[in-house]
Amino acid sequence: MTPAFAAILSDLDGVLVDSGDSIEETWGTWARSVGLDPAVLDGRIHGRPAGDVIAEVAPHLDAAAEAASVSALDIAGPPARLLPGATELLDGASGLPVAIVTSCGHALAHERLRAAALPVPAVLVTSDRVSAGKPDPQGYRLAAAELGVAPERCVVFEDAPAGIAAARAAGATVIAISTTHPPADLQQASTIVGSVADALALLAAGYGPGF
Repeated sequence: MTPAFAAILSDLDGVLVDSGDSIEETWGTWARSVGLDPAVLDGRIHGRPAGDVIAEVAPHLDAAAEAASVSALDIAGPPARLLPGATELLDGASGLPVAIVTSCGHALAHERLRAAALPVPAVLVTSDRVSAGKPDPQGYRLAAAELGVAPERCVVFEDAPAGIAAARAAGATVIAISTTHPPADLQQASTIVGSVADALALLAAGYGPGF
């Protein structure tokens, strides 16, 4: 059977690893350190580059410098936990090339993968490799280009609305993973499953565009 897709592009946090505790703790600590009520971050922090979030909630601060502080806090925070299907995906169970596209910076992405004992794929697009983060499609377009595949031939695994919007804008098909957001927030994806393991099972069953 000819695969319906030519490559898989996957988000990292909330898809391959559960870093929710670290993210919430980090952002709460950062907000209090700069005199902000952590409540202003509600609905803003998942799936987006830290600098973009900071520019929105604290435009008076140096977003790049504060994003570096957030990353350092996150690296020192609770380790990420492996999610179902992540190992199989990066070990090549699908038979397709795989890239990771994340809103983490380089250092944090490598720490997430190390903590979960996951290999670093040949193509890893971090926030410091693009000029605009999710929901901008730049990261997904770059990952597809580095794999030598048209975005329209890629399937993306995403858990956040911003990531889904980025993947769709790039022209990819999106399978949403309902780990960090309720299904009601993920309706722009082509379909919604509970884990990467479920997504891989769908692909093995022949899932493709138009299903």
